[in-house]
Amino acid sequence: MRIAVIGAGGVGGYFGARLAAAGNEVTFVARGGHLAAIRRSGLVVHSPLGELRTSPDSVVTSISELGPTDLVLVAVKLWDTEAVAEELRTSAAHGAPVLSLQNGVHKDDVLRGRLTDEQVLGGVCFISAFIEEPGVVRHNGPLQKVVLGPYRSGSTATVRAVLAAFRDAGIDAEGSDDIERAIWEKFVFLVGLSATTATVRQPVGVVRANERSRRLLYEVMAETVAVAQASGVRLDSGFAEDRLAFCDTLPAAMTSSMHNDLEKGNRLELPWLSGGVVDLADRLDVPVPRNRTVADILAPYVLGRPAGS
Repeated sequence: MRIAVIGAGGVGGYFGARLAAAGNEVTFVARGGHLAAIRRSGLVVHSPLGELRTSPDSVVTSISELGPTDLVLVAVKLWDTEAVAEELRTSAAHGAPVLSLQNGVHKDDVLRGRLTDEQVLGGVCFISAFIEEPGVVRHNGPLQKVVLGPYRSGSTATVRAVLAAFRDAGIDAEGSDDIERAIWEKFVFLVGLSATTATVRQPVGVVRANERSRRLLYEVMAETVAVAQASGVRLDSGFAEDRLAFCDTLPAAMTSSMHNDLEKGNRLELPWLSGGVVDLADRLDVPVPRNRTVADILAPYVLGRPAGS
């Protein structure tokens, strides 16, 4: 397949490199020092599942440089989604199936607002990977899973083809008949982990070991479940308890990308995580005091480290 990967960070870089190693024609869209490093030496991925290196000519600077494409993977930060969707409308990749591997539950609504419902596939990924240095992605642990499914029945054949490409590349991929629910299931956990590790400024082991921060973790997730249910998503009432038990199985040192961005002084995806829960809750008249407090505490850091701090 001819695959365009928009965003060559931890997620896009890892899955794109794995797909390229399987013989697919993969083109990354990257920028800055990461782009320059890939052009010099290719994208290097350090992984317990095997080292990968892409070709130096496998990267371009913008979506406008893409040629005809069979699949577009979107893996940029959430604030870039609207711009990506708009650029895709006028590029040579227009009309190709689009699969977002981004965080959150807002991403596909943005894409479907610019593209067609048949074109946009629902998806969610599970992986710990990050840019270690320009041109280098580090994959932590063996987990590298993608779940995807159609929003419209007419996209079923496309889903099968994409699943086959992922599986042929050695990626753990499965289809879902209720992809919206699958996306929300990850979102509940992601909001809880991001909210607590960022506000407490500690990894999950510290959060879950303290009675009060553990209660915060649970209540943030329970509020997110309530918003999902009010949105018509079929999540069980005990799902927050299930995710809390799952958090007990995580490595104590595990943290979240939002915590890492906060520590580095980078921009945060807060408006689409706890902030996104608050926005949805306000429309649905669902009380979410814990997520609202998290959004308020972290508000000064949304655009990066405040001046003078």
